[in-house]
Amino acid sequence: MQATADSTKMDCVWSNWRSQAIDLLYWRDIKQTGIVFGSFLLLLFSLTQFSVVSVVAYLALAVLSATISFRIYKSVLQAVQKTDEGHPFKAYLELEITLSQEQIQKYTDCLQFYVNNTLKELRRLFLVQDLVDSLKFAVLMWLLTYVGALFNGLTLLLMGSRLKSQALKGTLSKLTSLRDWAQQKCLKW
Repeated sequence: MQATADSTKMDCVWSNWRSQAIDLLYWRDIKQTGIVFGSFLLLLFSLTQFSVVSVVAYLALAVLSATISFRIYKSVLQAVQKTDEGHPFKAYLELEITLSQEQIQKYTDCLQFYVNNTLKELRRLFLVQDLVDSLKFAVLMWLLTYVGALFNGLTLLLMGSRLKSQALKGTLSKLTSLRDWAQQKCLKW
């Protein structure tokens, strides 16, 4: 009985996504379709001009600057009006966004832990729970824009693998020289 309920639920979710995709393709809601396709076009154009690292860093900086500005604005407004409304993103900070056990299969328990912690940390950083940490994150994203301007992701992967192989070669040469030294000492003795 549970399997049929789950399949019915999945069919309902699938038909909802399908109808939303059809509505976008047929331009039934012009504003929504324009926003979705315009954002997608801007993302594609950005990826042709900049590396993925730079695009992600600039998007993160844009969201951070908006949320930090809003948090500071609300804090100043509360100080001037002498109200105690609390954190402006409190409702979003208290939302449960962890992935459920049903969504994660047996072999992805470790991945679930890291995804949940990453989502919680990103929520905390982007919604400015701690202003200093969010500013540190903004500086890191700003520095990543320069890294992304200099290198693309493939170049960084190649550099990392080259450094790893050179470190392994250096370790192997040290081990062989240690072995040769030990053999010479044993032969002299």
